[in-house]
Amino acid sequence: MVSEEKFRWVMGHFATGVTVVASRTPGGEAVGLTVNAFTSVSLDPPLVLVCLHKDAEGHDPILQAGHFGVSFLTGGQGNMALTFSQADPEDRFKDLSVKDGPLGSPLVDGALAWVDCKVMDVFPGGDHSIVVGQVEACDAGDGDPLMFFRGNLSGMGS
Repeated sequence: MVSEEKFRWVMGHFATGVTVVASRTPGGEAVGLTVNAFTSVSLDPPLVLVCLHKDAEGHDPILQAGHFGVSFLTGGQGNMALTFSQADPEDRFKDLSVKDGPLGSPLVDGALAWVDCKVMDVFPGGDHSIVVGQVEACDAGDGDPLMFFRGNLSGMGS
């Protein structure tokens, strides 16, 4: 079997976009985390999937809420990606401008694009949960994406 370290190193050679996946607790508190394991699944109906580490602070609240927003970060939002992956959960939304999507999911102001989704299904995926969401609303703006490649974040010119 391949070691975790080797697999992580090899997968780091696949460039991905970087997102913040967020929802709200039953008490209305925003929860979110940085995710690069995200993709579209279907156009009809519009579906996406996101892979959430089972030990991540946002995992259970996102599943319990039944909805989540995905904000696609811009090349200038690398610090935000680090905040949502490293900061204490209660500090992640501190001094951050967000708006609520139609389902109530927090969406990052200034993000390149966003989708607001209802949780449709959840599948086991090793140490992650594979969450399929039906897109209820979405929008996009202009700008360049934030990319993750070989363990580094960088902007990508259009």
